[in-house]
Amino acid sequence: MILQENWKSCARKASRIGPRLLAGTALILIISSGAWGQKNKNKKPDTTPIQGIPLPVSDQIDHDIGEMLGAFQVGNVEAMHKYYSDNVTFVSGTYGPPILGWQNYVNGYQQSRAAFQGMQLIRRNTNIFVHGDVAWASYQWEFSSVFNGKPYGIRGQTTLVLNKVGDNWLIVHNHTSQLCEQSVGGQQPPATPAPVTPTAPKEAPKQ
Repeated sequence: MILQENWKSCARKASRIGPRLLAGTALILIISSGAWGQKNKNKKPDTTPIQGIPLPVSDQIDHDIGEMLGAFQVGNVEAMHKYYSDNVTFVSGTYGPPILGWQNYVNGYQQSRAAFQGMQLIRRNTNIFVHGDVAWASYQWEFSSVFNGKPYGIRGQTTLVLNKVGDNWLIVHNHTSQLCEQSVGGQQPPATPAPVTPTAPKEAPKQ
């Protein structure tokens, strides 16, 4: 009988403690959850920049050639110089002497460019070879413009020799050859869509 009364007494106490214990446990969980959320809320997002995957050397050189030719078309000498060595040499297909040095090239380029109204250069079939810190690239090109109010177009091919300086590849030699094309009957071919060293055609002597 005594054991039964003690058991009932414990059961009554447990029934009173149980809800309070559950409420206390729930309160602890809520506080802990709020603190965890506040901690994550105050945590600053990771702004560490993601390092880009470096381009293969051939892709980097191909990109640089495209940038250089883009600057060539719009006459941006400073942007062109970014990809050329100061002591670069130029050889053209006009049987003129090689041009030695960037500044000498720029002088001729600006004089020739003044004769044209707009330039468009299309590059095709680019091949790039890399050997250590030296690389060479060859490609075909088509150049179109307006000269003295008339369409003017030539095409040819270019070979570039590049040298790695630090993290950059600089052009140290440019050999550009213009194709001398004639159709049957000795007439000039129709204008075709550009050399790296444009040459204004000579005007026919006036009769």
